[in-house]
Amino acid sequence: MPKTLLRWSLTLLTATLLPFGAADAKAQGAPPAAGAPTAVPPARQADVASLDAILTALYEVISGPAGQRRDWDRFRSLFMPGARLIPTSGQPGRPAVALAWSPDEYVQRAAPGLERDGFFEREIGRRVDTFGRITQVFSAYDSRRTPTDTRPFQRGINSIQLLNDGTRWWVVSVYWDTERPDNPIPRRYLTKGGGR
Repeated sequence: MPKTLLRWSLTLLTATLLPFGAADAKAQGAPPAAGAPTAVPPARQADVASLDAILTALYEVISGPAGQRRDWDRFRSLFMPGARLIPTSGQPGRPAVALAWSPDEYVQRAAPGLERDGFFEREIGRRVDTFGRITQVFSAYDSRRTPTDTRPFQRGINSIQLLNDGTRWWVVSVYWDTERPDNPIPRRYLTKGGGR
């Protein structure tokens, strides 16, 4: 990929397409080199006891008012070792781009902006499919700076892959795209439905 296109795509991602909040300007540029997965902090049992619980925790832990530090150990505790968060972007007429970040890399990029500006993300629809050990959730969301904002500044879909290992739920990956005029959220994803 040409360096100019990669630089533009990374700038766009870190500035506008993080559904968990815009990243600080310092986070722009090439993603940090991926290293060995870090140890996962112990999870709150209530956060990982059910599918509903872990999805609620995932949205809850990144949300909060401006100036409030998030509980990033709680965030990390939801993800299995080696998990990835994958934002997408693309300019009309050019190939789409997806970047794969570890939970630590996501925290490095997203924390400054969402803690500075305030950020509240909530689920507005869900479709669940399960086969054997794998569960796939299309979780539609909207994002606001405060809970009382009359309109969200962004909506989109988080494609969340999960594993239930028999003792708890784990997030394996979160892969997302935002709603745009040429990419509206289909109505079927704006209700709490789908299989299990």
